[in-house]
Amino acid sequence: MSFKKITIVYLPDGIKAVRQFKIPKVIFSIVLVLSFFATAFLVWASNDYLELKQELPDNLKLVQENNQYKSQLSVLAGKIDQMNKKMLEVKEYENKLKSLVNLDTGDRDAQFLGIGGADTSLLDAENSGGKSSQRLVRLMHQSLDDLDTEISVKTQAKTKLFNFLEKQKSMVSCTPSIAPADGWVSSRFGYRISPFTNKKEFHSGLDISSRVGSEISAPSDGVVSSIEKTDGLGLRLTVNHGYGFNTVYGHLSKVLVSKGQAVKREQKIALMGNTGRSTGSHLHYEVHLNGAPVNPERYILN
Repeated sequence: MSFKKITIVYLPDGIKAVRQFKIPKVIFSIVLVLSFFATAFLVWASNDYLELKQELPDNLKLVQENNQYKSQLSVLAGKIDQMNKKMLEVKEYENKLKSLVNLDTGDRDAQFLGIGGADTSLLDAENSGGKSSQRLVRLMHQSLDDLDTEISVKTQAKTKLFNFLEKQKSMVSCTPSIAPADGWVSSRFGYRISPFTNKKEFHSGLDISSRVGSEISAPSDGVVSSIEKTDGLGLRLTVNHGYGFNTVYGHLSKVLVSKGQAVKREQKIALMGNTGRSTGSHLHYEVHLNGAPVNPERYILN
């Protein structure tokens, strides 16, 4: 079986060097088809290369931005870890403060004892292999949620502690703690021989002697509850300090405040005198706790 052939004439320089090549038509067709596909592939590859070359700056920019984002993510994770450490320090300080004031820490926030703190997985996530950025972001969101919960718990705890300290501050300011007047002690709290009957009697206060007109100060914050004249203590003043405390001042020459008036510690409230049943100018000072007289010297810190 013979194949049709195609003759190719090759004419180099000079006519005498004419050469002829005969190629089967089938082979020529195959070569022509292969050449077409090769040319098409080269054209496609060239276009693809040109497109990649044009996109290369944008891809490099994206790679740089991605590296920047990863760097910023790592820095943010470090800051979150620092916040967790600070929250632990605040919690320890709060527990110490509660211990100092004998405030029950309670168990309501015990469920949150494990949250917060320096979670090293945040900083180690980027070294854990594939999908490290996604894992780091997930851990950061979880840590931030824990911090938000912890802050809410701490806010409630701080409010409770603040209210407790405010109450303690009010109690301290209302507890008698200073001497109401200057002078010398002429009679103490307890049993003594009466200067009027020469018999043993219970003296329910502290007598401080000085000249008539000496100033008398409130030993703590309170409200004037009564001003009255009596046979025994003469002109008498009573101040209610709250929390079960009342103070009584007897033998006064003058009262400088009015009933219902609020007074502050060290505020001048009366002048010393010799009214009522008295042997000389002095202040009869009583401290009552829950209705019973107690030794006033226990409430004079200075």
